[in-house]
This record gives sequence, structure tokens and C-alpha cells, in this order.
Amino acid sequence: MRVLTAAVLAAMSLSFPAFAADAKDDTATYTVWEWNVAGDAMNHNSATNGMVSAAAKSIRNRDADFVALNELCAGQFRALEDNLRNAGWPVDDTNFARFEGAYPAGHSVCGGEEEGIAIFSKRPLGPADRFTLPDDGKREKRKLLCAALQDSPHMRFCATHLTYVDEYRKSQADFVRDRLEDYHAKGDTAIVAGDFNMQPNWGRLDDFYSAGVNTPNNDRNTGHYHELDDNDPAHCAGYGEPTVSKADPSDAGPCGTGAKIDFIFVREDKIAGPYSAESLAPNTQCGGALCSDHRVLAGSVTVSVDN
Repeated sequence: MRVLTAAVLAAMSLSFPAFAADAKDDTATYTVWEWNVAGDAMNHNSATNGMVSAAAKSIRNRDADFVALNELCAGQFRALEDNLRNAGWPVDDTNFARFEGAYPAGHSVCGGEEEGIAIFSKRPLGPADRFTLPDDGKREKRKLLCAALQDSPHMRFCATHLTYVDEYRKSQADFVRDRLEDYHAKGDTAIVAGDFNMQPNWGRLDDFYSAGVNTPNNDRNTGHYHELDDNDPAHCAGYGEPTVSKADPSDAGPCGTGAKIDFIFVREDKIAGPYSAESLAPNTQCGGALCSDHRVLAGSVTVSVDN
């Protein structure tokens, strides 16, 4: 995993700002793990074909603190919860996971159960906030799911999955950003991870990304957030590594390496040290086939948290 110091970035003439924690804050370093698992589309609602066990193994191998999943069937959520519990991953095995349905039960998807998003946390979670994003007219209702740590209530982790319907992409991204800003106004530190169904250099995210990220690969930004893979000069600086397993040759991103549509965002004034992320190799442990059309995105960030 790449961790770049301010000195290295300065030497490479990249204009990423330095961050410092407020004196009244504590700092903490978190490893974040995000995956759109294509629970029904490619795994056909199976909890035994290899996807769940591959996810659990990767989560443990990366020693993740926070986990976000998209397109997860309810049965797969329960199976992953059991797997991580039996492996001793959570501190409190009765309080470490939250699920929010997006595609409703009663249809052919996920064997008639819900498909949705989920968060897992190594440390116990407090109550969850559940938001429905602006309606795109589809049966699946896009969601934002957030929960604070029980023993650190100003530290929040969120998962989301935005629409592919183009005319609603920006309104949903703005909705997520506004909820993060609401948390910020209350003194909270929030990390959000998920499939945004858009790319870093698209104008729809200009109000999300900080101007400190502006590079030839991702410019015009006016927001307050950094993505954990935006500071790697070796892999499309300002944009990041691709997260789509099956790259579309007609949409290879600004560096020709493939499309990135999965993200881990943190507000710039909460970053209190190095941050980094990487897109992991496509997982083929599902009967020799790809487990998902997305790659796992794994990152690390040191943040300040109001004490």
C-alpha cells in the first residue's frame, strides 16, 4: 500500500495540501475496505460460491477497521456476518454490522430477499442513520447508510451506492455530500465508501473533490473532500486506479488505464496524516470466474476526531 509523505509529494511538484489535527482532537488511523460484490448479478444470490469467503478473507488479511459493500443480498450479508464473527474479527460479535435494503424483497433478485448496502466495523457501532437518495424512477431505491462508533460517537462510517441514471447522478452525489456536511457541522468525522457510478474527472463530482486535488487528470474541483487514491503520482494522480474489473476499451479514464467508479472520501480538514488506497486485483475465487465486475478498493487514512 502506498503511503506518500508531504515531502515526497512536494518533490514531485504535486499541489496536495498539508493537513494538521486540531489541538482539541484525537487522531486515529483506519483501514477501509470497499467492494461492490454484484451479489445477484454475478453471484446469483449464492453465499457458498466463494464470494462471501473471499470477501471475509480479504477483510481479515487487510486488517480492515471499516467495510462497505454494495449489491449485497440479505442472505450473503448474514453469511458474511457469521464468517467474520466465527473468525473473531469484530471486537463485539453482537454489534458490528448494519444492512440497508435498496432493491425490495418479493422479486426475482436475491431469491426474493432484499439486495442492498452494508457496513461492518471491527469496533462496536452505534445506531444507524438511513437515508434514501433522490428518486431516479427505478425500482431500486438508492441509499446512504451511516453509523458512528459506539465508543467514539464523533467518528462515523458510511456506505452508499449511487444511480447509473445520468440525469440523477449529480443530485444523488450532492445529497450524499450534504449529509456529510451536516455531520461535519455537528463536529463529526465521516468516511464514506461506495460505488458512485461516475468517474473522478466528471463534472458531477467537481463540488465533491477539493481544489487541492486539481491535476490534469481531475480539475475544476471546488469541494472539500479527498479520495484516498487521489495522491498517487504513479497511478493517474488526482484520478486513481481503475476499480472496474471488465474495462470498457471506449472508457479507459484519462490515463488509459481503466475506469474508477468506487471511492473512499474524507473531508480535507479531517485528514491528519498520510492517506493512500489501492485497487486490488480482480477476484476469481468464485468457481474460477470473476466474483464481481468491480475490484476491491482498500485504503488507509489518519483522521482527527473530536474528543
